[in-house]
Amino acid sequence: MPTHPKPLDFGGRLLGGHGRALICTPLVGRTTAALKAELTAILPQAPDLVEWRVDFFDAIANQREVLAAAAELRTLAGGVPILFTRRAAHEGGEQIAIDEDAVVALYGALCASGAIDVVDYELSQLEHHRRKVRAVSQAHGVALVVSCHDFHATPGSAEMVATLLRAEREGADIAKLAVMPRAPSDVLHLLDATLQAGAALRIPLITMSMGALGAITRICGWQYGSSVTFAVGQRVSAPGQIPIKELRAAMAALGASRPTQNAPT
Repeated sequence: MPTHPKPLDFGGRLLGGHGRALICTPLVGRTTAALKAELTAILPQAPDLVEWRVDFFDAIANQREVLAAAAELRTLAGGVPILFTRRAAHEGGEQIAIDEDAVVALYGALCASGAIDVVDYELSQLEHHRRKVRAVSQAHGVALVVSCHDFHATPGSAEMVATLLRAEREGADIAKLAVMPRAPSDVLHLLDATLQAGAALRIPLITMSMGALGAITRICGWQYGSSVTFAVGQRVSAPGQIPIKELRAAMAALGASRPTQNAPT
């Protein structure tokens, strides 16, 4: 299994390096009360990270309300790191009522608030927007995931590796790629690209093949170098996510089945 020379430490939770992937669960509530109820239900399941998908939040246009909700989530989450994500509609997210300049300003305010630990921003966005998000996240010590999502197909392995390498060049602390398989071979191509990219990148990476066909990558992707896997806490945020309890058990069984050095096979 590949290792990364630059693992990220979130309160003792190492993202990258040795070991199984961290388990991240999404929050998709449309109100602050719904988000808090979701998080309250998820926390007993002991996620390693939680992702706030703010594109689901009805009051996304009200920066003050978003900041207030983030502060409440931070208090409730305790030491569990929070990933803040506005997933763009063209990459599978919800339609929102603000333009990209306002989204970037929102990212800046959240990074400055101290309420979040990681932000996710798409590689497909305009360069000047990406640079602003990179600058503000770096200024406030917030890790940046630079992500790419293809809900229609799985590119070839070489193209997927090139996408992850480009994310690193664009200033990512973590590179993320999610693709949609159309055949079982596509799932193998994603795992192959993960293995290749893990050997080439200097940063942690996150990859997954989506949908039912790709669900296996959420269980075994860490053995090929993926550092985070996304699981259902209460509601899914992407196709193919597995309930956290089942995912943890499957990952543990897979880990236990790996032969140790010099052990009989």
